[in-house]
Amino acid sequence: MGKTGQMQQLTPDLTFACRKEITMVNLDLGESPMSLISWQANIGFLGMGCLGDTRLCGILGLLLHNASVDAAPEISEGLSLLQHRGQDACGIVTCGPKGRFFQCKANGMVRDVFDEKAIAKLIGGMGVGHVRYPTAGSSDHAEAQPFYVNSPYGIVLAHNGNLIDSSSLLQYMDATAHRHINTSSDSELLLNLFADNLQKTGKIRINEDDIFTAIGGLMKQCTGAYACVAMIAGFGIIAFRDPNGIRPVGMASRRTNTGRDYLFASESIVADALGFSEWEDVKPGEAVIITRSGVSKKQVAAHATFAPDIFEFVYFARPDSVLDGISVYRSRMAMGDALAVEVERVLKECGITVDVVIPVPDTSRVAALNLAQKLSLPYREALIKNRYVGRTFIMPNQQMRRKNVRRKLNAMALEFSGKNVLLVDDSIVRGTTSEEIVQMAKDVGAKKVIVASCAPPIRHSNVYGIDMPSRTELVAYERNTEEIAEAIGADLVVFQTLPDLIASVRQFNPSISTFDCSVFTGEYITGGVNEEYLHRLESLRADSVKNKVAVGQSEGSEVNGFHTRVNMVASGGPVNGADNTVGLHNTWNIS
Repeated sequence: MGKTGQMQQLTPDLTFACRKEITMVNLDLGESPMSLISWQANIGFLGMGCLGDTRLCGILGLLLHNASVDAAPEISEGLSLLQHRGQDACGIVTCGPKGRFFQCKANGMVRDVFDEKAIAKLIGGMGVGHVRYPTAGSSDHAEAQPFYVNSPYGIVLAHNGNLIDSSSLLQYMDATAHRHINTSSDSELLLNLFADNLQKTGKIRINEDDIFTAIGGLMKQCTGAYACVAMIAGFGIIAFRDPNGIRPVGMASRRTNTGRDYLFASESIVADALGFSEWEDVKPGEAVIITRSGVSKKQVAAHATFAPDIFEFVYFARPDSVLDGISVYRSRMAMGDALAVEVERVLKECGITVDVVIPVPDTSRVAALNLAQKLSLPYREALIKNRYVGRTFIMPNQQMRRKNVRRKLNAMALEFSGKNVLLVDDSIVRGTTSEEIVQMAKDVGAKKVIVASCAPPIRHSNVYGIDMPSRTELVAYERNTEEIAEAIGADLVVFQTLPDLIASVRQFNPSISTFDCSVFTGEYITGGVNEEYLHRLESLRADSVKNKVAVGQSEGSEVNGFHTRVNMVASGGPVNGADNTVGLHNTWNIS
């Protein structure tokens, strides 16, 4: 990663010592060091698995005014508040005295990775954190974020979203920038694009204007969705958002005895819980730089259609967050009100009555309660969730998701037996969970099971950072409402209409005229998405492909410029070996 040689100094408010001059990237595989080239020859080309694991994730950056106080404890706490956005892996990189980076990242939940011992090793008053869930490609530790590049200046980056022009960007990295991309993540690609644009300044020390210019250059090169938090050694933290604002990120501040602390995060809940105030969304195409000297903001990309992803409000974001001025909780209340009207209409047409409204926990509870109140129906929490089992939507394969549903939920027979039940869910994706829940309801005596979805039928792939299955795996693909009901075993299915969904969210911020609704419409706001691209993407995301690569087996296919990945267990080195040794030491599980 990056170019070898002496790291340069860069200081608005801190001076940091240069790291040791590097003449070769060495990889310690447990015995003797090997050159990167010879190590690759042993296990085959590291290759690239896919469009990366940058799907729906959580990002966070923190700068404390008092540099002698470690930021890691609060970053860890903040990541736990974003755990719903990713439960597969997490990571933190902090910047300590003399600009030195300290890293800890691994597969697992925040509470498991960042124990007291791990946090104690993360020194420094500013840092960047990330949570991730598994997607197409590898799920080893090397794919965990944040990513690091040594040149220029030492940069760390965490990314939420997905680039759709990775193929041409990889070619640029290879032929023009001469930068090596070591993982299957387009987050690493994005980091190196940022680094390459900074490198063009040719300066020993850079300033805010140089950084803004570099991010502006990056935005001209990239197509897709990206909300990013970055950190430059000894300088400060940075956030920027793609010109369409598809993925969320915002900032807040907190007054202390010595000055102001600053926070970047995917959702406002982090600011609320950590005692920060004055939450402000980073604008589409905007970059924000925070140092201990102050805050600088600049619009670095030409204005484009602002189109935040509506699925954030339907499913992913916490209800107590506010995104782009819209309360997630209030938008879900409005979804319930609008869905009630549609349910009432469909039930009347079908001559069906409902005895009780039951939400599928947890996301749909708010909407289900409002729906029940509007229809004057009893509301019952009759599906009891085991909170120690993860979300099935982000389980890595279909078989695991199916088995996990009954571990996750239990149906109370008292509330189902002999009744016509209206189950309210936030959305129906593959239909796996819905089918199992419908069957559970019937197993405990429900007479009829009607399913109401707060979202319209999902018939298209998401290319902007949510790892939706391929279109053929979507239960609504090439099916009408009656066929969907048959597929999941329900007596009737009622979907929210798209205009009602948009109105439910937009009413709380009328200045937003457009939302990304591509999973419902197949219309992609950035352009650049054609049938060939979707076909290649789907071949990656298919569960069979995700679990296909065997130890030592090399796939010959290429998707969007990334070759399928060689399983690194064949090296015989530590599981964390690749990331431990390329650029930045990983302190995870080091006593």
